[in-house]
Amino acid sequence: MNYFKPLLCTVLMLLTLLPASADEGNTQLPATAAEEKKEGIDLQGILFGHIQDSYEWHITDIGGKPVVIHLPIIVKSSTGWHVFCSSEFEHHADANGNRPGPYGLYISGSEANANKIVENINGQEVRPIDISITKTVVVLFIDAILLLLCVLIPAHWCRKHKIDDPAPKGFTGFMHMFIMYVYHDIIESILGKEAPKYAPYLLTCFFFIFVANVMGVMPFPPGGGNLTGNIACTLFLAFCTFLVTNLTGTKEYWKEIFWPEVPTWLKVPIPLMPFIELFGIFTKPLALMIRLFANMMAGHAVAISLTCLIFVMYGIHAAAGTAMIPVSVAMSIFMMLLEVLVCFIQAMVFTMLSAVFISLSHVHEHEAKSA
Repeated sequence: MNYFKPLLCTVLMLLTLLPASADEGNTQLPATAAEEKKEGIDLQGILFGHIQDSYEWHITDIGGKPVVIHLPIIVKSSTGWHVFCSSEFEHHADANGNRPGPYGLYISGSEANANKIVENINGQEVRPIDISITKTVVVLFIDAILLLLCVLIPAHWCRKHKIDDPAPKGFTGFMHMFIMYVYHDIIESILGKEAPKYAPYLLTCFFFIFVANVMGVMPFPPGGGNLTGNIACTLFLAFCTFLVTNLTGTKEYWKEIFWPEVPTWLKVPIPLMPFIELFGIFTKPLALMIRLFANMMAGHAVAISLTCLIFVMYGIHAAAGTAMIPVSVAMSIFMMLLEVLVCFIQAMVFTMLSAVFISLSHVHEHEAKSA
């Protein structure tokens, strides 16, 4: 009975993600390509239709009709600022693969500006200033609100109780346990006495990533958005760690970068080691960005690919497709349960490595000499 709810959620996700992804892929293809797709399934269109950002939130199809949450479009084109709803774009692409909209704007189907709002100026596609509220932005707001609730509810309890009061129960007690686990076992074990100073930032990183990962696994709104599978999001998180690490670094930290304790010929006349150390400043946050982005995007891609195996085998033979159904569903359920574990692991790894980088930037002179 304990496994019923995760199993049910996973099955619902599999039934929901596929039609939503397939429809997104269809709206981005020209009519000729759509006719060619009748002979088989467009795996690339389905995968990237789910993973990529969009100007609308496609939920599922009911009775052959798409259920879509249309989002606001805010752009500045050659004719000025325009604010309208994404429903004003045509749902299906034209012969050129574009989805026409108002004010001479359209969602491009070209390779250079795929799925982006553009306008045609002198025969060339030009992207206007685009600050639209896309699906990723909406998911970001939702995850931020959930994160605030997860933190403010336990904080409200703490303000009204004393330290020697009985421990809270329910959601508040769970969050207390979760926060203390991350603080003591990850942050404090790495930073030691400096843990209270950097705990607010590191705890925010952990729980934001964890909430975003878990919400991305959910098959229906307010979940279903692949936020941490968007490289812009992981880039910003890694950049924040980069700033905290280097702006709080000690003098000895910078001395080890520009004048490390190595033979002089490695520093002058060719600054080989300083260049390598300086290059390492940028590779650390880059590793944080790529690791989180690649793992979360790959998890979504694998889950959808396993589901698509059914339709691929049906394209070969009906019997093969029927035989593939239990195998594909079982593998998809296993992958999604594993994805839940990955949600926690990736949040923990990002927080742990951020704490390690911060700790390495706080090296002091006696520590450097002893090392």
